[in-house]
Amino acid sequence: QAQLVESGGGSVQAGGSLGLSCVASGYAFYCMAWFRQVPGQMREGVAAINSAGRTNYADSVKGRFTISWDKDKNTLHLQMNDLKTDDTAMYHCAADWSINPGCTAARDTFKYRGQGTQVTVSS
Repeated sequence: QAQLVESGGGSVQAGGSLGLSCVASGYAFYCMAWFRQVPGQMREGVAAINSAGRTNYADSVKGRFTISWDKDKNTLHLQMNDLKTDDTAMYHCAADWSINPGCTAARDTFKYRGQGTQVTVSS
């Protein structure tokens, strides 16, 4: 059984930076991603990376967030810079071995997801 465990969330002022990590275990995944959710709102895909290292970002975070995957340590990272109050959310990592339906930030079907880590950005 696969397991994903996130860490690194916290509180920061607008314009600041935070780094998230997700330790994955159990399978050789094809696609790993970060998505975020605010209570009462739809889930939003943030960034995705496939096993070949190809990355994809939501327009709302392009140029500010960077996703990376350290395969030696089975760890997914999300570096978030120039944070905005709209980035406040619970951030989850997700993973799947299936190549379908591709590996983009918009992908909404993942076999596994973590419990999440809270990111709060204040003005």
